[in-house]
Amino acid sequence: MSLSWFIIRGSGVAAFALIASALLWGLLTSSRVLGRAVGAKGLQRFHESLGLGALLATIIHIVAVRMDTFVEFTWRDILVPGASQWEPLATTLGAVGFWSLAVVTLTFYVKRWIGHDRWRALHYLAFGTFLASLLHATLAGTDGGNPYLLGLYLSSLVAIVLLTVIRVVTSVQRSVRSATG
Repeated sequence: MSLSWFIIRGSGVAAFALIASALLWGLLTSSRVLGRAVGAKGLQRFHESLGLGALLATIIHIVAVRMDTFVEFTWRDILVPGASQWEPLATTLGAVGFWSLAVVTLTFYVKRWIGHDRWRALHYLAFGTFLASLLHATLAGTDGGNPYLLGLYLSSLVAIVLLTVIRVVTSVQRSVRSATG
């Protein structure tokens, strides 16, 4: 096991954990599960920080993969979905996950220019980012049988599905209350 393998692996796991955490935090705040426990600005800044951390960890992962000599990826292999011959589905999912993560994260900084509705629509890409990252990790990762990572992947997925259901139900309830008024 080389140093680059440890960096690739560590940054990949960190990126996944931060992507999952950012999505979970966004769902917790948007569904109002936490009530008013924390101020809105603090919630948004923490959520934004998780997204930026995920993007940084992903960039480190990408650079380490590019520098590693085991597979000898080109920038095109890494950044263009479908370009890699090595594990094409897994690398495509990684590239799609990276680009969607970049879009979702950068929407924090263009929200005032694109408006709330477009921002929200683009922010829904976070679900695809998580799913692409989860599939990339399970298909390309070298720790597919590691029970700790499987636990991370499964618990993240269950929590996100559960909070998504709660988010949808609370949104429908709010709409019904406002319509009946």
